[in-house]
Amino acid sequence: MRMGSIARFIRRNGALASIKGINRGLRALTARTHRIQMAMEWKLPPNPEWFDHFIDQHAQWFDTRIPFCWERGIFNLLAIKPGADVLELCCGDGFNAHHFYSIRASRVHSVDFDPAAIAHASKHFRAPNVSYTVADIRRELPEGAWDNIIWDAAIEHFTEAEIDVLMSSIRQRIRKGGILSGYTMLEQDQKQHHDHEYEFKSKQDLARVLKPHFENVLVLQTDYPTRRNLYFFASDGPLPFDPGWGQALRV
Repeated sequence: MRMGSIARFIRRNGALASIKGINRGLRALTARTHRIQMAMEWKLPPNPEWFDHFIDQHAQWFDTRIPFCWERGIFNLLAIKPGADVLELCCGDGFNAHHFYSIRASRVHSVDFDPAAIAHASKHFRAPNVSYTVADIRRELPEGAWDNIIWDAAIEHFTEAEIDVLMSSIRQRIRKGGILSGYTMLEQDQKQHHDHEYEFKSKQDLARVLKPHFENVLVLQTDYPTRRNLYFFASDGPLPFDPGWGQALRV
């Protein structure tokens, strides 16, 4: 039976309230199980290298009302023009590639050094224009020319020296007018993950590592009770929020 026929049958038989009740119960169940997963992965050592954003989707966003998990996808999406070729570095679970970038890009190639992350992404976030590959970008940064390179929630996992070398390699792979974008968090009193090599101290500190490689740099900050976030855009051409940028994104 087609979904439309099922829906009409339910409405005719007055079962809509029952369906809503079932869905409410399922949401409560999945919220509870995702909270347990969060505790198992992030309250007990060792912590994983990547975050499962199903936890945000099913539990944390409701519990905290903090939307920075979605800000990351939305701010990066601002930089993507229709039909762009996108390279995503350190993609983690593949959530953003599937839910944000793939709808506008013609192609998204996402890489991460962790085979478990790539296996998760390949299983849960398949799309015809998205591919996932295991690669350590310090040695295996994909070749090619890209309209967008996205480095989201990962730049802090590298030393300053590694970041400088990677910036040079990234710059060589971005097409004329293309954009590097991404996200990181501001330094707090203690390191926010045991594998973080360098946490940025301010917007100016992050801009400092971008400006030697790109003519135009923009860094935005959003603050929440648990974290202060930095979003960056770098290009030799126009950036989001520049005059005329809205027209440039019209199809």
